[in-house]
Order: sequence, then C-alpha cells, then structure tokens
Amino acid sequence: MAARNFGTKLAGGVGITLVLTLVMGAAAVAALSIVVDAKDDAIRVAADELVGAEHLVTKTESRISDYRGYLLNGSQEYLDATNNDRQQFLAVLADLKASMTDAKSLQLLDAVADAEAAHAAVLQPVIERRKTMTDLRNISQLNASEVAPARATLQKANADLTAGVRADVEATRKASSAKATQSIVVIIVLGGAALVFGALVAWKLSRDLRREVGAAVGHIQSSSAQLEAAAAQQASGGQDQASAMNEITTTISELLITSRQIADSAQRVSTIAEETAEAARNGDATIEQTRTSISAIRTQVDQIVQHMLALGEKSQQIGGVVELVSELAEQTNILAINATIEASGAGEWGRRFAVVAEEIRKLADRTAGSAKEIRALIEDVRGAVNTTVMATEIGAKSVDAGSRQFDDATDSFRRIAHLVATTNDATREIELSTKQQTTAVEQVNVAASDTARVTRETEASAVQTRQTAAHLSNLSGDLLDLVGTGRR
Repeated sequence: MAARNFGTKLAGGVGITLVLTLVMGAAAVAALSIVVDAKDDAIRVAADELVGAEHLVTKTESRISDYRGYLLNGSQEYLDATNNDRQQFLAVLADLKASMTDAKSLQLLDAVADAEAAHAAVLQPVIERRKTMTDLRNISQLNASEVAPARATLQKANADLTAGVRADVEATRKASSAKATQSIVVIIVLGGAALVFGALVAWKLSRDLRREVGAAVGHIQSSSAQLEAAAAQQASGGQDQASAMNEITTTISELLITSRQIADSAQRVSTIAEETAEAARNGDATIEQTRTSISAIRTQVDQIVQHMLALGEKSQQIGGVVELVSELAEQTNILAINATIEASGAGEWGRRFAVVAEEIRKLADRTAGSAKEIRALIEDVRGAVNTTVMATEIGAKSVDAGSRQFDDATDSFRRIAHLVATTNDATREIELSTKQQTTAVEQVNVAASDTARVTRETEASAVQTRQTAAHLSNLSGDLLDLVGTGRR
C-alpha cells in the first residue's frame, strides 16, 4: 500500500511537471513564431525594397552613361541601350509600387517616378537633334541647360528613396528585436515557475522516500551479514583445495608443453628436410632451364649485334640524305636572295614577290638548321650503337662464364638431395615417438584440468557470493545515507 501511495505521488508530481513543461514549450514555440515572422518582415523589406531601390540607382547611372555614349558617337547600339535601361527602370519601379506598403516609402517612390518622367522629357529632344547631326564638332550645341538639373533631381530622388527604405528596414529590425526580447522574458518567467514547482515536488517525494525505504533497508543489512559469513567459510576451504590442484596442473602442463615442443620440432625438421629435398630437385631442374635460357640469350645477343650494325648502316644512309637536304637548303637560300634582289629592282610591282622570296629564304634557313640538328642526332645514334655493341659483347662473355658455373651448381644440388633424403627418414622416426608420448601426457592433463576447473569454479562461486553479500551490505548503508535516515 505504501509503494502504491508513493508511486501515485510520483506519477502525480511527474504529470504536473510534464504539463508545465508542455505549457512552457508551447509558449516558447509561439514566441519563436512571432520572432520568426518579425525577422521575415525585416528580411523581406531588406531583400525586396532595399535591393529594388539600389537597382533603380544602378539603372539610372547606366542610362546616363549610355546616353552620354550616344551623344559622343551617335551609335544606335547606345540609343537602344538607353531605351532598354529606361524600360528596366520602369519595370523595377512598377514592382516596388506593387510590393511596398509604407505610405512614406510610396511617396518617395512617386517622387522618383515624377523625376524620371521629367528627365526623360528633357532627354528626348536632345536625342532627336543628335540623330540629325553628322559633324561631331557640333555636339557641344546639344548641351541643353535643362538636362543637368533634371538628372540631379532624379539622382536625388533615388538617393532619398534608398535612405527611406534603409530607415524602414532599421525600424522593422528594431521592432522584431523588441518582440524577441518580450518572448525571452515570457519563456524565462515560465521556466522559473516550472523550476520552483519541480523543487517542491522533489522535496515532498524525497521526504516520503526516506521514511518508506528506511525500514526495508534494515532487513536487507541483516540478511546480507549472515550470507557473507557463510560464503567466507566456503571460500576458505575451496582456496586450499584449488592451491593443491594448481600445483599438480602446473607440473603436468609443463611436461605437456615439453612433449609438444619436441613433437613440433621433429615435425618441423621432417618438413624442412622434405622441402629441402624438393628444393634441391627443383634447383636441378631450374639450373637446366637456366642453361637453356642462357643459350637463347646468347643467340638473342648475337641478333642484337647484327641489328645494331644494320642500324649503323641505316644512320649513314640517313646522313647522306641529310647532306643532300642541306645542299638543297643552301641553293634555295641563294635563289631566294637573288629573287629578292630582282624583285627590289622591279619597283612597286615586285614588292609582293620580294615578300614571298623573303619567306622562302627563311624557310631555307630553318631547313638548314633542322638538317644540322638531324646530323647531330645521327652522330648520337652512331655513338649509342657502338656503345651497345661493345656492351653486348661483354654480356655474351659473362653469359658463357655463368653457364660453366651452373654446371658446378648442378652437381652440388644432387649431392644435397641425397643427404636430405637420409635425414628425412631419421626425423620421421623421431616424430612418431614424440607423438605417442604427447598423446599420453595430454590424457593425464585433461583429467587434472577437469579436477582443477571444478575446484576453481567452487572457489570462484564462494568468493562471488561473499563479494555480493558485502556489496549488498554496502549498498544498503549507502541507501540509508541517501535517504537521510543514517546507518543502522
């Protein structure tokens, strides 16, 4: 009944705290929505109206620049750009009128529209007069006295509109900040109320918990003391028995390890002997294959020498062709110079031919230079061919010496294979004997290990029981301290 009463109290306190939390959360969401709406208004004004006002200023300056460009060169492209700038200006103006709601901003926007219309009315006659002019020296006559004041009025109206929109954005920002401050105050007040009520509920539940838990903890302490004493006696006897079994198990384990090491060593020796015999047989076959490969290499070396010699002959032939190209380039150069001299004597009619002759002469010079580079490359190829031939001859001599050494290695491998076969038979006998000894020791070790395992499990169970009882006693004392009734 007491547990039921305490559970009811706990559920009631948690329920009321949850309700307050939900109320505070709903208030926070509502306040956040208000702040977000205010910030959205400020961002909308800044993004739409302020950007639009700046766009009007940009289009005004672009139109003035294109108008001045048209006055200077009379190009239709500048006139089209001027008209296009005005159309874009009017489109932005219409968008701002549709989006603005502030009366003061709308008045400033109307002032910009009036100034733009006056400026356009002043520019149109000047543009019409510029269309009929062909002499740039008369452009100074187009400077009408009304243009500059109209332009200044339009620029001032744009500046006033931009300043007004900026002031509207700042006012909207301040209003949204004030709403955010109010929302924060509301949330802080609700949070403080929830904290005070939570503290009262916690104090009431803590007082009831101390009174109801104190009696139950006293019974737990008495039972845990009796259980701890019984477990201590059981653990003492199990510990003595486990010590004796540990000594027996340790001795048998050492003997088993020694037997296994001997068996493993014998098996490894047998395996190594078999691998060595196999390696010796493979080495004999490999050397035979290597001897065959060396013979093939010697044949390839001879072929390389023949190809290198043929390459040297081809390079000599290429050198002859290059000499012929060089002579042709020199002859072409001489002909080009003569053609240039003849063309210069022909006057105006021979000037173009002189240019062609000069290009032919330059081409001949480049051809002669390329022929010199090719001749140098051919000399490098000849030197490389001679070096390769000499290196190939040295390699062929090394191959012959290696072939003779492989014959000696073949005889050594055959003697090694015979000795390894004898060793392999002896290691197999050792391996069989050690395996039998290891099997016997393993059986003894299994029996001793089972006995030791049971003893250790008994000891561990007693120790665990004792530790559990001591821990339960400590926990009951901590619980009494926690609820504030003191240790019994």
